[in-house]
Amino acid sequence: MEERETKSKRKRATTILGITGGVGAGKTTVLSYLERNYQARILELDQVARELQQPKAACYEPMLNLFGSQVLDETGNFDRKKIAELVFNSGKLRKRLNDIVHPQVRLEVERRISHWRKEGASLVVLEAALLLEEQYQLVCDEVWYIYASEEARRRRLALNRGYDQEKITKMMASQKQDAFFREHCQFIVDNSSDSVENTYEQIDKGMKEHGFL
Repeated sequence: MEERETKSKRKRATTILGITGGVGAGKTTVLSYLERNYQARILELDQVARELQQPKAACYEPMLNLFGSQVLDETGNFDRKKIAELVFNSGKLRKRLNDIVHPQVRLEVERRISHWRKEGASLVVLEAALLLEEQYQLVCDEVWYIYASEEARRRRLALNRGYDQEKITKMMASQKQDAFFREHCQFIVDNSSDSVENTYEQIDKGMKEHGFL
């Protein structure tokens, strides 16, 4: 009886679902399906951060003060590649950048969730590779791990993004390993297969079994 009441209450409220996983796992595939089939409002935290770094947005001036005009392109926007090169070689600079961006992203995420709650949205999905490290599980009702085998991830990153194997290895090494995600997430979608239908079936199963329908 209590479980039934909890599920009923969840249907009426706005559910916040976190989506995370390693680079190349296919999180975008999952987001698109949730948006298309479950009318989910999607918040990709990397995209929110990029929006906040545009001219006149909250992070623009603080970042300009931190890096100087050397990191601007000809249009006055930040050259993300130049910034990546600078912070890669300086842990101190990376921390100062994170101290600028992360709090503003969290504020914007909270603002949008509040807005969507008022609109009556039933499902909001937050996606980030660092979702757990940045403690967004605290605002989520549940977090799902999108898993894919290393072979599948390497193949996708090489094919879809043109990355060489050395770069892929470094990217994977910089992220949490499989055991960490499995320990901290409540549901796992295995997206190793090239059959997207298999992934969709797992999402539908998770939505039903975890009371999101």
